[in-house]
Amino acid sequence: MATTVPVFESRGAVFQADSCQPLIDASEAGQVRLEALVHGHYPGSKLPSGTLRGIKSVGYWDAPHDQQWGLDWHRNEGIEFTYLETGAIDFSVEDEDYPLTAEDLTITRPWQVHRVGNPHVTAGRLHWVILDVGVRRPDQPWRWPPWLVLAKSDLDELTQMLRHNEQPVWHTTDEVRDCFQRIGDLVEGREQPPKISKLTVLLNELLLSILELLRAQDLVLDESLSDTRRSVALFLDELAHNESMLGRDWSVEQLAASCGLGVTQFVHYCRQLKNLTPARFLNYCRLNAAARLLAKRPDSSITEIAFRYGFSSSQYFATRFQAQFGVSPSGYHGHIGQQALQSSTSAASTPTSRRRVQF
Repeated sequence: MATTVPVFESRGAVFQADSCQPLIDASEAGQVRLEALVHGHYPGSKLPSGTLRGIKSVGYWDAPHDQQWGLDWHRNEGIEFTYLETGAIDFSVEDEDYPLTAEDLTITRPWQVHRVGNPHVTAGRLHWVILDVGVRRPDQPWRWPPWLVLAKSDLDELTQMLRHNEQPVWHTTDEVRDCFQRIGDLVEGREQPPKISKLTVLLNELLLSILELLRAQDLVLDESLSDTRRSVALFLDELAHNESMLGRDWSVEQLAASCGLGVTQFVHYCRQLKNLTPARFLNYCRLNAAARLLAKRPDSSITEIAFRYGFSSSQYFATRFQAQFGVSPSGYHGHIGQQALQSSTSAASTPTSRRRVQF
């Protein structure tokens, strides 16, 4: 069942779109039962070509006992709905932890980083549907597939609720639970081809049931969650933390295009959010990443670090590093070591004080 590492491009970076390799390995080892119908790279039985376009994966796993694997931080190519039928499991979204118990529903959008297990999956049955609605950024318009038969007004309402409220965990209703269970029963059937008409009806029913669940909540919708400024903020945050992006030879035009913007508007938002031009913010992120690497591996080649983080020469890198940190790259490890010594001395003399070196 294993496939090549799946990737998709979003905001100028190439992401692993949840290879599910730990789940694949556990399934092949007989540690967990995996039942899924898929398009693309996700593990499971292939849906017939041309059917249920937009569905990336629909299925469940059943773990009869605690596992030694988990799904680490990842994004999906679409909006993901999961339902925990039995058991309990650790679930995290964007550094917030949400311990799930039976009957919990989760909703994550393509730009939301999340993981399942901390670090390992526990016993239980987890259902999911991953549906690509054609977005990678919060400000992009959603494009639902044509096989959805919800009335336009209902689909518009569901879209607004999902775009303008990002609460990731809800306690489900009987209707949502029954839909997931019936979808699971259909998915595990060994019919070839699977009963696409029944599955289509059940997926429509599931989305309608989720809409009714959200209607029953006291939702506070925030339109700023889908505005352009937030997309830029998410991109800049990704730029700061995704090292695969920092080594690219970015132009301002390319940075702006990754947010679907022209240069003038992108520069405006970058200044507004970070009080820096895009070029200066990019250098700031690159130097912080270089400092983290030097702290971890002080014997690293300065030239290799410079090229790794997109600097054209080691001399220019050293000049910018000195300007940002007040010390040369070669002297940085000793510098932070001295800071750590001062911190530990201070902590020893004042037991209640806590200091942390910041890069």
